[in-house]
Amino acid sequence: MKPSLLSIILTATLLGTGCQQTSSQLGNTQPEEHKTMRVATFNVSMEATNYQIEDKLDTSGNVLTNALKSGEVQQINNIAQIIQQTRPDIILLNEFDYIANPELGINLFKQQYLEVSQNGFEPITYPHVYLAPVNTGVKTPLTGQDSKLTHYGFGKYPGQYGMVVLSKYPINSNQVRTFQKFLWKDMPDNLMPTYQDGSNWYAKSESEIMRLSSKSHWDIPVRVCDKQLNVLASHPTPPVFDGPEDRNGKRNHDELRLWKDYISDSGNSYIYDDAGITGGISNQSFVILGDLNASDVDGDAHPNAIRQLLTHQRVNNYAAPESRGGKLNKPQNLNAATHTAHWGMRADYVLPSSNLAVVNSGVFWPATDEQGIELVADRAASSDHRLVWVDIALSSICSK
Repeated sequence: MKPSLLSIILTATLLGTGCQQTSSQLGNTQPEEHKTMRVATFNVSMEATNYQIEDKLDTSGNVLTNALKSGEVQQINNIAQIIQQTRPDIILLNEFDYIANPELGINLFKQQYLEVSQNGFEPITYPHVYLAPVNTGVKTPLTGQDSKLTHYGFGKYPGQYGMVVLSKYPINSNQVRTFQKFLWKDMPDNLMPTYQDGSNWYAKSESEIMRLSSKSHWDIPVRVCDKQLNVLASHPTPPVFDGPEDRNGKRNHDELRLWKDYISDSGNSYIYDDAGITGGISNQSFVILGDLNASDVDGDAHPNAIRQLLTHQRVNNYAAPESRGGKLNKPQNLNAATHTAHWGMRADYVLPSSNLAVVNSGVFWPATDEQGIELVADRAASSDHRLVWVDIALSSICSK
């Protein structure tokens, strides 16, 4: 059954005046003739446990709504200010709780925060929105039984750690593909966990219903100068919080492999979306983005998990985005300038296809002597992740 898809088109008038942005936060300002499009990903930590004590968590789905309506949560204002400073044209928000009624969720954030000047920065408007259900917190038919699989994805309530895409460019809503219900077992040569003797770690009743995506995988076609750009959004599970079976590490690897196979010229006929359409994309411009929870040099992910994308012939192999703040956060780590998470890892990615020209890139992580350092002081200030952006030359899309 095809899941409910939602794309809302709104218009608004920009108000206010802008503030100067520092080059270390935004990269060198590009001349008008470059005509770039900025694409970003940002794990915003806008889920209920950031606004309530976890052991007293209201799981009714009203926590984020109430936080947005209150106007009293500085973290939300700071998230909006970071977006206003970096000004992406397309942005994926990870960990924005799924609220099916946009008037109680994403529209509140847009209208009361993004479209209102934060600390003197120019408001920003996104006429096009995409959001859809995710697997986190969704109970399986085995809930209440002696089963390892009580939920399709970790979450204390349905939609926790959800995601949403905001765009200044039109979204072809009727062509969006979602892979929320794709079964892990249906991936050939999958890494579903096993015991040392080779037997399956999941029982047959579990493996028969185990979904691959811990949240969801979305292919969102966006119209740019009458050309199509496929935004491939996801948020794979962290490769930790498990045991020797490494179920989360293996799931993370295969969640990333889904995109690797999806963009390849062959080997993707096994993939089916929630509408039953099979196959991947070829000869199509795309951007893979999200909190991918994987690094090939830091952390606990399988080294090949992210490498299978970074080294893919259809993925642009531009140098990793950097920041001074990240470098100073872990000065002993040689990779620190490319980190996107406070604990010291490159976890968040914007990966354009190889036919797209990358003009500039960066991570919003101000150093201690730069404007905006207070916005990234800790998770309570904004998030434990940083916004990552890439500027793509529009000519590389429009001249196809």
